[in-house]
Amino acid sequence: MELIVFLILIGVGFFAGQYFEQQHYISIRAREKQTLHVPVVSFGAKQALPHAHETQLFVGSVVVANDYFKTFSGALRNLVGGRMVVYESLIDRGRREALLRMKEDAIAWGASQVVNVRFETSCIGGQSSSGLAAVEIMAYGTAIR
Repeated sequence: MELIVFLILIGVGFFAGQYFEQQHYISIRAREKQTLHVPVVSFGAKQALPHAHETQLFVGSVVVANDYFKTFSGALRNLVGGRMVVYESLIDRGRREALLRMKEDAIAWGASQVVNVRFETSCIGGQSSSGLAAVEIMAYGTAIR
């Protein structure tokens, strides 16, 4: 009986995870097209910043959780080592979503560009016994208008 429950959870995790991941990518691609007119730039420490009438710090943050299939696949990969391919799309979606949220807030403020963009990540409960495995990704930058 436990094996049946396990297989059902793996199957539901795989198919539901694939579906929701594809829907999220569709949303991300559409929103990225809508925000192309505002460039996002990272400058070095010795580069001159563009002239600005006003500036403001903007932050975009997202928490993305694993599905049961990715958690199981990641645990198997952890036994033998190597690239954690099942988590790469999770990180990619999180990074793009955080950047979009930051950019959308800056556009609503009236920004012409966002400079010195940086990313921060943190793991939420990845090694705990609760089974929750998620990643928080935060993008922040200075918007100029």
